[in-house]
Amino acid sequence: MKPNEARLAQDTAIAVCALVVLRLVAAYWTPLTFDEAYYWMWSKALAGGYYDHPPMVAVVIRLGTMIAGDTPFGVRLVSILLALPMSWAIYRAAAILFGGSRVAAASTILLNVTLMAAVGTLIVTPDSPLLVAASFLLFALAKVLDSGRGAWWLAVGASAGAALLSKYTALFFGPAILFWLVAVPKLQHWFRSPWLYLGGLVALGMFAPVILWNADHHWVSFIKQMGRARIEDFRPVYIAELIPTQFAFATPLVFILGMMGLYALYQRRAGAMPARVLINTTFWTIVIYFAWHALHARVEANWFAPVYPAFAIAAAVAAIQVQWGPRAQRTVDFCRRWSAPGGVVLFALLIVQANTGVLSAYHRDATVRSVGLGWDDLASRIEAVRSRTGATCVLAPDYGTTGWLAFYLPKGTCVAQHGQRIRWINMPEPSPAQLAGKLLFVHEFGQNVPPSIRDGFSHVETVAEAQRTRGPLIIETYALDLLEGPKGDVFDRSPPPELQENSGS
Repeated sequence: MKPNEARLAQDTAIAVCALVVLRLVAAYWTPLTFDEAYYWMWSKALAGGYYDHPPMVAVVIRLGTMIAGDTPFGVRLVSILLALPMSWAIYRAAAILFGGSRVAAASTILLNVTLMAAVGTLIVTPDSPLLVAASFLLFALAKVLDSGRGAWWLAVGASAGAALLSKYTALFFGPAILFWLVAVPKLQHWFRSPWLYLGGLVALGMFAPVILWNADHHWVSFIKQMGRARIEDFRPVYIAELIPTQFAFATPLVFILGMMGLYALYQRRAGAMPARVLINTTFWTIVIYFAWHALHARVEANWFAPVYPAFAIAAAVAAIQVQWGPRAQRTVDFCRRWSAPGGVVLFALLIVQANTGVLSAYHRDATVRSVGLGWDDLASRIEAVRSRTGATCVLAPDYGTTGWLAFYLPKGTCVAQHGQRIRWINMPEPSPAQLAGKLLFVHEFGQNVPPSIRDGFSHVETVAEAQRTRGPLIIETYALDLLEGPKGDVFDRSPPPELQENSGS
């Protein structure tokens, strides 16, 4: 490596480490979201699969809490640190595909300053490890292209397997790779090589625990997630949300560079054909599916995580390698100069707003319900009522409230969701003794009490109300209902809708 290249790699590593430290500080300050609390409960009962997703997010959280304990920082620690190997992988992939340390450094920084990577590794969801696995998949495919060595297909398989263990979206990497091989004539010989199929076997072997778990549970997770592709109610209005949400998640300046880069690659203005096609297939295969999905249902912004490594490389190509006309070049120069500081500022403002509400003058915003502000105090009040009434277990109507209650109430407190028992099938149920006494049902004030609660107990009485606040803003008011005299099973054990539909009921 030349001295200038070594210095650039060193500066890039320092910048990435600084961004990771910033996320660690934010992780310490920011309470858990309800999804994180839910996945934290998964981490206490590791299994081959879960109702919603494969198990990787639970493994990541378990590793973090083994190091830093059952705290928001511990839940997020390993997810944030995974940005380090992710950055190495994207640096190497970009350097191989587009031949230079400058485009590699730009790809790495641009990926890390997107809100998708910054918030996506801070807030632990299945998209966090998926983003990392997608980066390694690009690197392994670049090594196949660069080295011509079949053994790299094993690394492709391992990366794809890790992605499949993270989220089912990774299934689209299979068609993307096949499209790449078909579209590039000099790569078609791999169809005659055993290495390609051995790589597929590696991915399948890693994914096998998820398949076996589903086989043991009526294929419920596969039915739930893969049934989303079926259009039953045509509502193309959701298409209009795709670009604005990604404009924000990529951060505006990185989004502009990324779209310009994809256009330049389409016009064959940078890179060799195999590199251009690889970026396009790994990006557009997933994007086209989500456009299809948006014809009938909302596509959450974070679902695009696996395309971001390719998108960041395209953005770097636009910033570094493409020759633009004067007006376009001015746009590129502005975006290149301000994308990194702009991304850092946006991340910092988002964290400040989520934790304080000061930027919206303490009014309600999009983060207020999902981030667990006020749950420390709320849990203390709930625990006081539970102790005063002698309730032996706390019930909740939804998985988010259940997760928050389990995380913030004193360790060892019996907490369970009243319905949707398929979500907790990997976890031991409360003991008969815990369910035999008085129970405390915690739900949002004004929310209809389900008939299985209202009619399933001989006595239901609201004994207290408690509020969750962020500064002067009341986020939610909870009703605390004391339940006595169960007339049957405490839980609503109705099968999930996927299995009801599957059985024709």
